[in-house]
Amino acid sequence: MKTKLLHASPVLPSQDIDRDVAWYEKYLGFSLLYKDAMYAVMRRENIYFHLQWHADTEDDPLLGGSVMKIFVDDIQPIFEEFVERGTIKPEKLRLKTDWGTSEFGFYDLNTNAIFFVQDL
Repeated sequence: MKTKLLHASPVLPSQDIDRDVAWYEKYLGFSLLYKDAMYAVMRRENIYFHLQWHADTEDDPLLGGSVMKIFVDDIQPIFEEFVERGTIKPEKLRLKTDWGTSEFGFYDLNTNAIFFVQDL
C-alpha cells in the first residue's frame, strides 16, 4: 500500500539552495523542478514547495523555524519509507493523538519543521 499525499505548497527559507535540494531529494524523495542561485521548486506527487535563499543578515534574515505540514491518506507507508531513508527514527511516529491525527515530524537543515499528518 502507498500513502497518497494530499496538499501543501509552502516557501521555506534556505541558507544553501544546492545543499538543501540534495537533502530533500535524498531524504524525502522530492524531485527538482526548477533551480537558480536563489530559488528552487521541489515536487513529489501533487506536493510542491519552494526554497528561497536568505543571507541570514539583519537586512535578510533566514529566521528558520518555519513549519510545513503535509497531509496524507495513510501515514504508515511513508513513515516506513523515511525510516528506511534514515530521515527519522522509528520511535517518532505518534498514532491516534488527542487532537485526532497520526503524525511524525523532523527538522530540515535550516531548522524548518516538517510534519506528515493523517487526519483520523
